[in-house]
Amino acid sequence: MPRVLLTVVLPLLLPTALYLLWVTTLRPAQRNGAPLWRVLPWVWLAAAGVVLLAIVLFVVTVHFGMPQEGVYVPPRWENGHIVPGHMERKPGQ
Repeated sequence: MPRVLLTVVLPLLLPTALYLLWVTTLRPAQRNGAPLWRVLPWVWLAAAGVVLLAIVLFVVTVHFGMPQEGVYVPPRWENGHIVPGHMERKPGQ
């Protein structure tokens, strides 16, 4: 769950949260008689969130982890116990 929050939810909501923080600290609560939430650039904030999400997902999937060499042996039931999945070296390595 924390991984989903950090890699999906946070990048989607971060541009909107930062913009709302900036607006509330530097601008008055209303502008031209309209409530503040109606004046927000929702399309730009959503687009910024999607772009940030794409960047985060690209970085997480491409740059983390190490390539495993060998043959993957899936989990199996053996002698009344579950043997976890693991990597075994290829013959000759």
